[in-house]
Amino acid sequence: MEEKLDLQKFYKACNPSYTLAVANPEDRQYYIDFSSVRGGTIVEQLERTISRLSPDVPTCQLFTGHIGSGKSTELLRLQAQLQEQGFYVVYFESSKDLDMADVDITDILLSVARQVSESIEKMKIKLQPTGFKALLKGVADVFQTQIDLRAEANVPGLGEINASTEGEFSLSLGIGKITAKAKDAPNLRSELRQYLEPRTNLILDALNKELLEPANKELKRQGKQGLVVIIDNLDRIHLCAKPTGRLQPEYLFVDRGEQLARLNCHVVYTIPLVLIFSNDLGQLTNRFGVDPKVLPMVPVRNRDGSECFEGVELLRQMVLARAFPTVEPIARYALVGKIFDNPETLDRLCRVSGGHVRNLLQLLYGCLQREDPPLSRATLEKVIVQRRHQLTLAIEPDEWALLNQVSATKTVSGETKYQILLRSLWVFEYRYGEDYWFDVNPILADAKEFLTAVNS
Repeated sequence: MEEKLDLQKFYKACNPSYTLAVANPEDRQYYIDFSSVRGGTIVEQLERTISRLSPDVPTCQLFTGHIGSGKSTELLRLQAQLQEQGFYVVYFESSKDLDMADVDITDILLSVARQVSESIEKMKIKLQPTGFKALLKGVADVFQTQIDLRAEANVPGLGEINASTEGEFSLSLGIGKITAKAKDAPNLRSELRQYLEPRTNLILDALNKELLEPANKELKRQGKQGLVVIIDNLDRIHLCAKPTGRLQPEYLFVDRGEQLARLNCHVVYTIPLVLIFSNDLGQLTNRFGVDPKVLPMVPVRNRDGSECFEGVELLRQMVLARAFPTVEPIARYALVGKIFDNPETLDRLCRVSGGHVRNLLQLLYGCLQREDPPLSRATLEKVIVQRRHQLTLAIEPDEWALLNQVSATKTVSGETKYQILLRSLWVFEYRYGEDYWFDVNPILADAKEFLTAVNS
């Protein structure tokens, strides 16, 4: 029977904003393991640290990489692996609770408290957070408004809470109401900070003694190995200055890192990639006691400019799997003609993406919005030109010179200008075998401004 391409299903699977949840069998069909070309088994190292090396003593680990490189997919895979090992895992996207342009330490702690307590309430585990209750009532006084801290059944946006707890104090609901008010009102957020900041250690103690420790104990009594909290999207916090003059990433993870490392359960934080190039990297590792794990790009070229055959092959399979997830990998090549006008168009897509997973999907998505498969090379080139135009609009003349230097030396220094290149996805990091290097986003490599900088 001839394999047919389900266009609508393919289009949905190529949506760049869709994160694969590998615990879901359907999503698992789309997953490609890039670890052989990405510097090793990073997720397995995170999982091993928790389940094998220190299951009973809390660990705190850091995970970073380019935005859009697939970190969330890998963290969801970590969640699935830990759950298979018997751990109770609370994974959440911090950006849903926090304003990434203005984050403070107490915001993160309250977000953890809300997410963990909401998850625990669903397990019908009852806690006695008296210190938190007093804190929230103090916050309500600051807001000069009455915030009902009792549980409600099926609160929109805050998850469903068992009706059996209705009328009782709900920590997740109380924090949710407060953070929702503060997130959309900067003035209110400032007042909240003034109240909470001097009480940071009280919040930490309440979080540990009234929530994390008793929850961990009860989960183990129920046969679980322990509690793990995975905090995604903190890598997206903005590179803006705090009132102290410190950039937000350094302020949160270096200046206040000791407090973030004090949570009494296993924790995995995502952190901004710029911290890897910061002068404070040594202090960061001292605060947390670990080196951050970095998820690099999938290499399409080696450091010497030759094609990285293994990287390109895995990217081909990523595209083909989205179209034909149930077909064996080797058999998918016979179906390339149902997606592209010829195999060279698929290879062009893989190479020009620079191995940035979301970039590849964005280009493919753009082609699908223009025409039905088989997608033509001409359509792909139009989408590439459009994407290149969008990227070049923001690049200053001196930044083109820096891009030329990166292309020539394959290195990046810790200077602020280079951090902009990385954060703007103009430069990618690669780790293949024993080799580490940087290179310019291939979409920019054909820009006339870049070619002028190279020839000048």
